[in-house]
Amino acid sequence: MTYKVERLANKLTSIISSWPGVESVVSCEASDTDVIDPYFALVLDVYCYGSIPAGEERQTFFDNPGAFETSKSGEKDRFFIDGLPIHLEYKRTRTIEDLVTNSMDAIWMFGTAGTYIIYRLVNGKTLFSKSDWLERMRGSLAESPSEFWDSLLETYQQKIEHSLSDLGGAALKDDKFFYFVSLAGFIRSCSSALFALNKQWEPSDRHMTTALMSLPVLPDDFEGLWSTLMRTDGSIDPGRRYQIAQLIARSVFALL
Repeated sequence: MTYKVERLANKLTSIISSWPGVESVVSCEASDTDVIDPYFALVLDVYCYGSIPAGEERQTFFDNPGAFETSKSGEKDRFFIDGLPIHLEYKRTRTIEDLVTNSMDAIWMFGTAGTYIIYRLVNGKTLFSKSDWLERMRGSLAESPSEFWDSLLETYQQKIEHSLSDLGGAALKDDKFFYFVSLAGFIRSCSSALFALNKQWEPSDRHMTTALMSLPVLPDDFEGLWSTLMRTDGSIDPGRRYQIAQLIARSVFALL
């Protein structure tokens, strides 16, 4: 973090940590990006075991910052301070505890974002911790059993197959909307499968490409095929892109 960002993070953490229901405050990787980077935002995950102030009250705590908005569920706040975008997410400690205790039954929690929720908890910078809860959760997650990763792989393999089938149909029908939806599903499922194969949590989509290519176990010629799949210059028609997706799927399945 730059000095300005760190000072702001500490100020917000001081306010948030004063609320009785807050267990921990963690900053995410987007906060370490240069402030002139389009991806920059000061992102803080606030883990809560009890109640926290309502949205309007939180706005007051933050001195009524610019463009303040909160989600209907009250789980996210967005606003600006000194021109810097601030993202706060409020998460229940019980949700993480349930995942750690019942990992095989909690895979549904990951949805379309993969295991990013865990990546943020494990890799974020601790700004405040009321007890050893955060370290205990991180320690438990570091020991996730092989059965958990195998179950994730099975789920992602099914998603790859479904997305690939949809992609082929959309390419033949020249259904552009469904084609791009299916392509996005295929890309996401393949990425998730490879992270699960390597027993690593998935980073933000903004940093996915670099992290994906850095995985220790990847299919042969994966980088070349993946790069071609991602081309947006119009040189790859839908039918050819579908063929490339098939090659990628086969190479991924060969590793499972």
